[in-house]
This record gives sequence, structure tokens and C-alpha cells, in this order.
Amino acid sequence: MNLYKPGLHLLSTFASSPEQLTDVQACRITFDQLIDSLKLTKVGEAYHVFPNGGFTAVICLTESHVSIHTWPELGMATFDVFLSNYLHDNTDKARQFYEDVLLYFSATELSKHELTR
Repeated sequence: MNLYKPGLHLLSTFASSPEQLTDVQACRITFDQLIDSLKLTKVGEAYHVFPNGGFTAVICLTESHVSIHTWPELGMATFDVFLSNYLHDNTDKARQFYEDVLLYFSATELSKHELTR
């Protein structure tokens, strides 16, 4: 019996201020708070800060992952969150994580794609 039901993968590009796009520590705290509040399970993470202050981060979850890459010099970032629906439906959690990230960055959504997979 196959228990898997497709999960939601949200991918976006958004605009934000250079200050927000270089504050890796605040982003880490925000991601950790979202993971805790949504009762997700972090199993690993990697953060890297570039010489221009931009950063990239990938957080591995038992439910799948969250990632971000920032370009402060362009005032933009790419972001994605994928939460699998393997034992229970995480669609609302994926949408909430996405909306809370946009709110945290005071972001203007430039593009958004939703994949069910």
C-alpha cells in the first residue's frame, strides 16, 4: 500500500532591502522559529555568507527542505520550501512558512511557482 500523497513545493523570487538580505543571523533565528512553531523536524543545515554580505542557506527537514539565496546588491532573493505529505498533509504548513518568510523580509513577491510533487 502506497501512503505517499504529493507535497507542495513553493519557489519564489522576491525583492527586499539590502539590510534584510545580509542579516544571516536574523534569518537563521526566523527559520528556526518557523520550524519550531510549525512542528517540523530539522535534521541538518548549512549557511554560507558571501563577501558582499549575501548568503545562502539550506535547511534539511524530515519533511524535505527550505532554501534561500540572497543578492543584496540586486535587492532580491530566491526562496523555496518543499514539505512532503508522506503520513499527513503539510500543504498548509508549506504555505504558512512561505507567507511568514515574505513577511519577515518585508518582501515584494516577484515570481512564485507552486508544484505538487
